[in-house]
Amino acid sequence: MWQSLVEELQGEAFEVVVVALDSAEAARPWIEAAKPTYPCLIDAGHHVAALYNFVNVPQAAWIDEAGRVVRPPETAGSTDGFRALDRRTNTLPEAVVAERQRVKAAYFDAVRDWVRRGPHSANALAAPQAAAALSLPDEAVAEAHAHFRLAQHLRGLGREDEAQAAYARASELHPDSWAIWRQAAPKDARGLAAGDAFWARVEALGERAYYPPARIVAPEG
Repeated sequence: MWQSLVEELQGEAFEVVVVALDSAEAARPWIEAAKPTYPCLIDAGHHVAALYNFVNVPQAAWIDEAGRVVRPPETAGSTDGFRALDRRTNTLPEAVVAERQRVKAAYFDAVRDWVRRGPHSANALAAPQAAAALSLPDEAVAEAHAHFRLAQHLRGLGREDEAQAAYARASELHPDSWAIWRQAAPKDARGLAAGDAFWARVEALGERAYYPPARIVAPEG
């Protein structure tokens, strides 16, 4: 989707920068398969996540030409529809698929409108609105990122038991960060943390959203 949007808006003042919150070994095959023409960065240390308070993927922040955050990090066109997945057949109900497509299309329509109309777009937040929508990390979150970086360092030294303990402490301090949790979670054959441990953690959310919906307004016209 991002590649097609970049091609569609070629010539506009628009740039997509994708940041993988993973190791180079895990992220590279996905990036190479996508063959993107936009920058794709790998942030194994989660520095971008710490700076912008990203907790999951896909999330996105909109930043204008002056470097101002127009929309703080939010879910980028995904829904919790995956929670209706039949894990025996790996299928979703048709209504869920349709809703996922609707939400994704609405999000990308909002991006198009912002690129073309700038601050006049209904989804371009003024500075006070953007500040009010921003979720700021507290001391526990800051400490969680420190434990995460320690875990990454220990893993690089081959001290896996100590790394796992540091990952666990990071997740304990910042339970909303799926990006942190994934680094120590069991991986499937695709390299994804999408097995039983993932589903147990999703089910533990109860009524809370895995992908909090972005508050997108339908563009005018």
